[in-house]
Amino acid sequence: MNNMEQARFNMVEQQIRPWDVLDGRVLDLLKKLRREHFVPADKQALAFMDMEIPLGHGVTMWQPKLEARAAQELRLKSSDRVLEIGTGSGYLTALLANLANHVTSVEINAELSANAAHTLASHHIDNVKLEVGDAAQGWNGSYDAIVLTGSVPVLPEAFQNALNIGGRLFAIVGDAPLMQAKLITCVAPGVFESVTLFETSVASLQNAVQPERFAF
Repeated sequence: MNNMEQARFNMVEQQIRPWDVLDGRVLDLLKKLRREHFVPADKQALAFMDMEIPLGHGVTMWQPKLEARAAQELRLKSSDRVLEIGTGSGYLTALLANLANHVTSVEINAELSANAAHTLASHHIDNVKLEVGDAAQGWNGSYDAIVLTGSVPVLPEAFQNALNIGGRLFAIVGDAPLMQAKLITCVAPGVFESVTLFETSVASLQNAVQPERFAF
């Protein structure tokens, strides 16, 4: 096993499995999909480390375990249509695309979107539609799964309202340093169940809706 494959193996066994990512499909995909191709060329040595990787433009790539956990929690089926808010590196996009039928991924930064398009194409991932735009307050269409790759102080209702019946939304909600990763499921028209999965802290979505802040 060469150094790169050893690092990938260690990432899965030492970071991702201990974080309750036990879905065989997700674990197999993490071993197969080349994460090092999605990080900036000068950051390849960091590709398998338990850290956020700067992508430029003030954007960072999630820790591997967070990407893996989000992919698992969405319980994707091969028929699912997915919405991703914040394409970033395109790595989570690629994970989702391998597990679902189709992914629409919206990125506010055109350069990041173009970089992700190039990387996804080089991996022959063609069931993704990349859009450039500001989706911090929602995006058109209805979906079986939605993931927000930036946190939001308050979660706009537009996201849960875009879920099909049985649809799942993964979002990290709150203010630093304490945020909660939530999975919200549409169980019937207009009826949602919310489960708090774990606590974490990640950068917020650009132009995220801010709560009413009280001034004293």
